[in-house]
Amino acid sequence: MKYRALLTFVLILNTGAACAAGDADAGGKLFAKTCGGCHSIGEGARGGFGPELNGIIGRPAGTSPDYQYSDAMKNSGVVWTREKLAAYIEAPKKVVSGVAWPKGGTPPMA
Repeated sequence: MKYRALLTFVLILNTGAACAAGDADAGGKLFAKTCGGCHSIGEGARGGFGPELNGIIGRPAGTSPDYQYSDAMKNSGVVWTREKLAAYIEAPKKVVSGVAWPKGGTPPMA
């Protein structure tokens, strides 16, 4: 359930509040707690341990210029849609075979 709230937050940032449903404050807190250590959003966002997530909807996977992606992600052919992102959040390896995972913690997004 917490990944659904995260997805709602990411969609709010990328598609506008008119298309989003849910509690933006709760989504923001969830993002900060579960994703913010690796990913950034908003003005000045840049890649770090994970890629920045601005404009992710409609963007081909593995193409954020300031992040070094795995070959699996770069060659996946995935273009991020709401549905594809939701599936990836739930089970990354089912969407991008061979994606790397860190030891412990939250599943990586790249």
